[in-house]
Amino acid sequence: MSQPLPSWTETNAAVDSTVAERPEETHTDTMGPSTGDQGMEGTEEDSTSVGSSTTELLSASKLCGYLHKQGGPLKAWKCRWFSYEESRCQLFYYRTAQDLNPLGRVELCNATFGCPLQGEEGTFEIQTPERTFRLKAANQDAKMYWLQQLQLRRLQHRALVAPYNCREEGQQLLDTCPANFLPTVKLPLGLVGEEAARHPVQTSPLNVSIKHPLIEIQNSVHSLLLRRPSQERSIFWVESHTTPNDLKMDSSKPSPSIPSLEVSPAEMPETRAAPEVGCDQPSSGRRSPRPSLSLPNRKKDKGLSATMPVDRKEAGTMDRAARLQQENLTLSEEVKAQKELVWLLHQALEAAQLEKRTCTQFAAAEGEQARLELLRHGERCAADLRQRLERLRTEGEALRHSLAQRDAHVAELQDSVRLLLEKNQAKQEVILKLSEEVAACADDPHRTLGFQRLNTDTFRHLTQEMASLKDDLEAYKTQNKFLNSEIHQLTKLWQNSSEQEKSLMVKCAYLEASNCQMESRYLGVLRKLQEKKELNAEQKDAVKRLIEDALQADLNDVIQLDTVREYDEYGFKIIPDYEVEDMKLLAKIQALEIRSHKLLHRDVGERPLLARWTQYLGGRSPDDLCSGPELKGLLRAGVPREYRARVWRWMVHTRTRPLRERLPDLFQQLCEKSHATPHPASRQIQLDLHRTLTSNQNFCSPSSPQLQQLHRVLLAFSWQNPTVGYCQGLNRLAAIALLVLQSEEEAFWCLVAIVQYLMPQDYYTKTLLGSQADQRVFKDFMAEKMPRLVAHLEEHGVDVSMITFNWFLVLFVESLPSDILLKVWDAFFYEGTKVIFRYALALFKYNEEEILKLHGSVEIYQYLRFFTKTITDSRKLTVIAFVDLNPFPMKVLRNRRTLHLQKLRAELRELERLQAEYAADTGPHKDKDLDANASEDDDIDS
Repeated sequence: MSQPLPSWTETNAAVDSTVAERPEETHTDTMGPSTGDQGMEGTEEDSTSVGSSTTELLSASKLCGYLHKQGGPLKAWKCRWFSYEESRCQLFYYRTAQDLNPLGRVELCNATFGCPLQGEEGTFEIQTPERTFRLKAANQDAKMYWLQQLQLRRLQHRALVAPYNCREEGQQLLDTCPANFLPTVKLPLGLVGEEAARHPVQTSPLNVSIKHPLIEIQNSVHSLLLRRPSQERSIFWVESHTTPNDLKMDSSKPSPSIPSLEVSPAEMPETRAAPEVGCDQPSSGRRSPRPSLSLPNRKKDKGLSATMPVDRKEAGTMDRAARLQQENLTLSEEVKAQKELVWLLHQALEAAQLEKRTCTQFAAAEGEQARLELLRHGERCAADLRQRLERLRTEGEALRHSLAQRDAHVAELQDSVRLLLEKNQAKQEVILKLSEEVAACADDPHRTLGFQRLNTDTFRHLTQEMASLKDDLEAYKTQNKFLNSEIHQLTKLWQNSSEQEKSLMVKCAYLEASNCQMESRYLGVLRKLQEKKELNAEQKDAVKRLIEDALQADLNDVIQLDTVREYDEYGFKIIPDYEVEDMKLLAKIQALEIRSHKLLHRDVGERPLLARWTQYLGGRSPDDLCSGPELKGLLRAGVPREYRARVWRWMVHTRTRPLRERLPDLFQQLCEKSHATPHPASRQIQLDLHRTLTSNQNFCSPSSPQLQQLHRVLLAFSWQNPTVGYCQGLNRLAAIALLVLQSEEEAFWCLVAIVQYLMPQDYYTKTLLGSQADQRVFKDFMAEKMPRLVAHLEEHGVDVSMITFNWFLVLFVESLPSDILLKVWDAFFYEGTKVIFRYALALFKYNEEEILKLHGSVEIYQYLRFFTKTITDSRKLTVIAFVDLNPFPMKVLRNRRTLHLQKLRAELRELERLQAEYAADTGPHKDKDLDANASEDDDIDS
């Protein structure tokens, strides 16, 4: 089957990605009849389909006329014929209105217009990214008409090529914007439009274009041919201006061996017929022949009848040659298109054969066809979503690039306006000062002006200067109005682009979240298949290969919108690593869930919370925070990273204020003491340094400077609190304080606040009585809040204190994801240890149903060791901790802690008594016989 060649409108539509998505809405500049005037009328009718208010004015007349263009090394003015191109938003210029080829063009899409104040009358500038064109109209009215028309037609062009959802806004801006600033300038009769072509052309020697000698020669030859007799002119017309469409019209019976193909306007040769006086030029860059050059009159040229058959024969031969050449080009293009189609079909066939072979292998297993079909469907959906995300990212990049260019353009215009306003203000001040002096001198002729008496010549000079300044002031006002209209249009365009970019970013985020959810479900299905025991060996191998492929795929292959990184702001690894193969699959599922959760909830939670904290801390000094329900609610929701160090510093200072006021230089003194005298716990501290937060970027390297800072903080605390000295776990608490507060001294006082003011006594001593009491209190609360889960754990002999003891000792460090961990610490610094109990209960409640599904102590212990790291929804966990579990007051916690401490102390005294009795019973006993034998042996040896 033959495939038609792409038309001119389809080729242009492929260039613009926005228009390509809506081909039915693309503005097409169709070729009209063969005459230039009719082709222009067809273009103007298409342009009027956008609106009827301003566009009727634009399409009423052709924008063309003679202007003087400054150029060349001598900066001389040359008369050129300028004609505006509707479909391309370009301004072509020729030497005369009858020329065939243009000397150049001016791109108006990204151009700016200005009026130089010091220039001649009628002078204006068109500044494009490549160069600046300085033009001069016949008078001031013609200049303003050109500027206003160019501005409006450029705006009309932008409205035409705008996307479908932006055309209504562009048309509204086109109809209302220009009238707000400058009144519509009337058409200067005889200077602009069709009538301007009738004016005689200047014949100055400098009017010749030196840069384009070939174009000058072509135009000269064309002008010479126009002056030749009509017979020769008609022959030249047939030879040089026969278009493929004309050839097609002449050949009514195409060759049977060559298929009849439509020739698009894009394939026509670019020629320009000589316009007649008073006729418009074609609106398209592809020129069509003019009807002004007609066949000769037989009554007048009877003497040439003998030579006419020869000319007609030659013309027919050239027609056939041109037609055959055009058909040859058409067939070549069709062959090329057919080859590309065959290649695409070949690729599709190979892909279908590969899929068929794979499906045959999967379908070989009995009873699993439906499940494998579901897996294939999931893979196809994931691939389709990736392609859609790629397209959207490309479109977003293009929009961001366009927005950046427009922002830069707006900034340049604003700077220009600011400079002009400053200059205008300075001139106004000078005018006012001179006016006051002139008025004073007019009242008192004998009054001196400066150091000289004002005479008649000086007064006349000042009057002329004042008049000149008034003219400049009026010119500045006109230019400011013109620039204000430009800025207004650019601001509207920038706002539309910003809204489009924002909507695309939100759409991309939701698509990526959906992709992650679908991929996580796919991996979950693979994990369930892996646990199935009914699968045979072949099916297990197939599932294993799928799991290996899924694990080898890098998460970075998924398109990311700078939302999820490998490490967070504090250096913690967001996605955990597991060494067991089953855990690796679980880690990838968790990573996809984290990415999906952050994409869907980043605007819902993070930005409103940051706005609330900004409003709360906006007018307060760092030490002027006050306790209250508002601060309590904000701390439970979490402190943004921008304010966390400031809020922590205030809470630590509040807790340790008495000690800090009594010993302001305590940390420096303890550091000096550590250098002078080695502490007994120094060796244990050095050993624990390299086991501190090994997954964090700031502490993973042995040569990290944070390790040395942590060493100094722990030594200073050991000297400050000899009762505790150093206990394993303090290194993790001090490391978190260093990461957030970024100061050794502040981290030292943070550790003091935790150990001495927030945690109960004997929490970090050798007996760990406080920690043991809290474990018993936690078991009591857990039995009250979750009796089913406690019964299930007791049934399998699981002791939760083996898991929770480390939670309480180090405040969940390395047990929770970093974002949830820091939220727990935010509330802990303000409310105390009850926060630890509430979050510990919330963790078990969050995964209660999953734990109840497990059977066997080994399986339960293995799950409890890592299940806290799989939690992704911090908001849900916070609601469970402070709302759903009916939280308990601090008074109840203190009473139960006191009761269990009394029991523990009694048990400890009983244990010490038993140890003393055992030591007394197993003490050294002297056996006289053995001692005697030993002494005899000693005598023999001696």
